[in-house]
Amino acid sequence: MASLSLDNVSKSFGRTRVLGAISFDVADGEFCVLLGPSGCGKSTLLRIVAGLEDASSGKVRIGAESVERTPPRERDVAFVFQNYALYPHMTVAENLGFSLRLHGVANQDIDARVADTAQLLEIDKLLGHKPQQLSGGQRQRVALGRAIVRRPKLFLFDEPLSNLDATLRATMRVELAKLHERLGATMLYVTHDQAEAMTLGDSIVVLNQGAVQQRGTPAEIYHQPANVFVAGFVGNPRMNLIDGAVDAGGTRFTSRGLTIDLSRIVAVQDAAAFRGQDLTLGIRPEHLSLAQADDAIVAGVVALVEDLGADRFIHVDCSGVNLIVRSSGQESYRRGDGLSLTATPGKFHVFHQGARQYLALRS
Repeated sequence: MASLSLDNVSKSFGRTRVLGAISFDVADGEFCVLLGPSGCGKSTLLRIVAGLEDASSGKVRIGAESVERTPPRERDVAFVFQNYALYPHMTVAENLGFSLRLHGVANQDIDARVADTAQLLEIDKLLGHKPQQLSGGQRQRVALGRAIVRRPKLFLFDEPLSNLDATLRATMRVELAKLHERLGATMLYVTHDQAEAMTLGDSIVVLNQGAVQQRGTPAEIYHQPANVFVAGFVGNPRMNLIDGAVDAGGTRFTSRGLTIDLSRIVAVQDAAAFRGQDLTLGIRPEHLSLAQADDAIVAGVVALVEDLGADRFIHVDCSGVNLIVRSSGQESYRRGDGLSLTATPGKFHVFHQGARQYLALRS
């Protein structure tokens, strides 16, 4: 296996710039996830690493070797595409061994490596089948096996689970995590699905509009978002984000018809730093809870209840500002019911000019 290093990698198609000065490292054996919305440049970046696209500028290193001028077949990387791209006229065994035959590996070695890979992925009983005889999950395992059998320095995945149904995606996420643990391989994985990113990644690189927004562990990305984009993109349901302004006295935050008494949230001297400024306040749904009126930070009426069984998401209209509260309680709420809300101490975020700061709740 090998490490991966990107140094100021950029890419333009004509006058359209899709990647700008991307820099980050992936350690040997690390599972790194590129997370972002469609069109943010993550698949283009993956193709640059594979050598399927040329960078407009910047350096790509696999291990100690700079590979900008190295052809794709000589980079020793395995690429798992969104579509499985299996050869329909070949059996599973033939699909698994095809790349080894192209590289002139001896038949005896091919048979041994195919058998080992099939056993690892629990598809050893399917070696004589053809792709049309397989389920979606089985085809995905064959596509993974075709990469594993090569024993490359680096695995590249371009949204490999997106064609599977929700239940099978969840199962395959777990299988991929187990596979990484067994192989100890270096993996770079592209997805727009935050559940995949949070489940699989040792680290996550959040991309938007061709730029890195934040790099960190899943916990850091979720609990310490660097800016409003990361806060809103990561989390299901998303973080409650409230745009507004602090009054000249530094005592009240106002958004539409909603007013929050900052003295209920932070010490007066801390709130004073934001006097007269436009801010975005953020709080996760699980950090809001029901309260008695005397203890409430905000109040509103129920607009919608999403009952998902173990969880219940209550949409509360607070004077024109919609807040989502995550509740596991058994209380029954109807549209129009009045609610008072408080927040977990220390869990309010304040985003000032796009960057993150924290407002620590008073105890």
